[in-house]
Amino acid sequence: MPTNILMPALSPTMEEGKLSKWLKKEGDTVKAGDVIAEIETDKATMEVEAVDEGTVARILVPEGTENVKVNTPIALLAGEGEAAAAAEPPPAPTPQPRHNGKDQAPTVTAAPAEKKPEASRSAPAAPATPRETVAADPDVPAGTEMVTMTVREALRDAMAEEMRRDKDVFVMGEEVAEYQGAYKVTQGLLDEFGPERVIDTPITEHGFAGLGVGAALAGLRPIVEFMTFNFAMQAMDQLINSAAKTLYMSGGQMGCPIVFRGPNGAAARVAAQHSQDYAAWYSQIPGLKVVQPYSAADAKGLLKAAIRDPNPVIFLENEILYGQAFEVPKLDDFVLPLGKARVVRAGTGVTIVSFGIGMTYAIKAANELTSLGIDAELIDLRSLRPLDLDTVVESVKKTNRCVTIEEGWPVNSVGGHIASEIMTRAFDWLDAPVLKVTGKDVPMPYAANLEKLALPSVAEVIEAVKAVTYR
Repeated sequence: MPTNILMPALSPTMEEGKLSKWLKKEGDTVKAGDVIAEIETDKATMEVEAVDEGTVARILVPEGTENVKVNTPIALLAGEGEAAAAAEPPPAPTPQPRHNGKDQAPTVTAAPAEKKPEASRSAPAAPATPRETVAADPDVPAGTEMVTMTVREALRDAMAEEMRRDKDVFVMGEEVAEYQGAYKVTQGLLDEFGPERVIDTPITEHGFAGLGVGAALAGLRPIVEFMTFNFAMQAMDQLINSAAKTLYMSGGQMGCPIVFRGPNGAAARVAAQHSQDYAAWYSQIPGLKVVQPYSAADAKGLLKAAIRDPNPVIFLENEILYGQAFEVPKLDDFVLPLGKARVVRAGTGVTIVSFGIGMTYAIKAANELTSLGIDAELIDLRSLRPLDLDTVVESVKKTNRCVTIEEGWPVNSVGGHIASEIMTRAFDWLDAPVLKVTGKDVPMPYAANLEKLALPSVAEVIEAVKAVTYR
């Protein structure tokens, strides 16, 4: 009898998802390993592979169907000699664990695939402030047409545009070529630029980071992708002692124009060794520039600037933000300056400062604070080294209060440095101590309930603001 193809789970916590697209149709012959469908969760898109050869006898769940429960039959696969047309759909079973019998779930490629543009346009945007409350970016000419794209798409477009512009730019890292990127950020680059400029590397961060540094010292402009910055700890000697220090140690004779990019910080239940936020780590190092964008527009404009910069740039992304959609200026060459913060929302009651995914807490909190009569000014730092303290200080001189937000640990944090600088440069304007909202001072737990407690929350931001405004 035909084999049931079941709705797979990307993670232990996934209960349902959207069957976004069928890549095979009824009557198509497939073999083990063929990608047959794409399935979306709230974080990413994954590819579903066939586990056996046969013919797609019947598609039970049409593409575009949302809220499909895990282990629900989504198609029937007929084996050799079985009549595909006669296959009848079985009754939907109650969810049960996978087993090694006939009705087994297909193998799931363990990396998210890029969301298609049409899917991202129809999906709701990331948790973001209503558009009317977001000030126009001063770096974008008034009247510029805006297009909606995900952060993943914006990063890919930035790399593609710079690779077309400069033949010395190339991409290297684990699975960036044949697999189109572990998070599909490099999707399509291999087809356009070929294997000499989109290079799959062995699983050795120390090795390929060193290779990239050597290429940069020789005059090329590598973009080195780490599957996660947690793995970059294997390459710290290359990043810190070679990339960051060579310009100084060579008396300015040898520059290192290289970008190290990839996801940073917590994702969802990947535990202590895969959830670290390295913003404060890297931003302490002279010789490095450090960027951590929030929106798709900033991701594109800042990555293009990072690729052109003559210095090594640590470009910290976030896995949760990859699938979030934002408006991006439709310009021939949209480049944002490194080291310049953005005032996302003007206000007079308190200054809230954050960067990267921390802006999700800041924006939600600011919207709730409005109902309490507190008019918050939001600042997205965007770059952590160089750090635009002037914008922060000028805001504090207006609001007389400041709260910083980050997912990293509280000890020696980015927020701690900002608080120190505000005390030095704007002490006479402060009406309350500068408060930090950070991740908790513990390794990241695996359990979902504990992970939630270890990260900052909107409620914590609101409480901090109420404290500095004496509410």
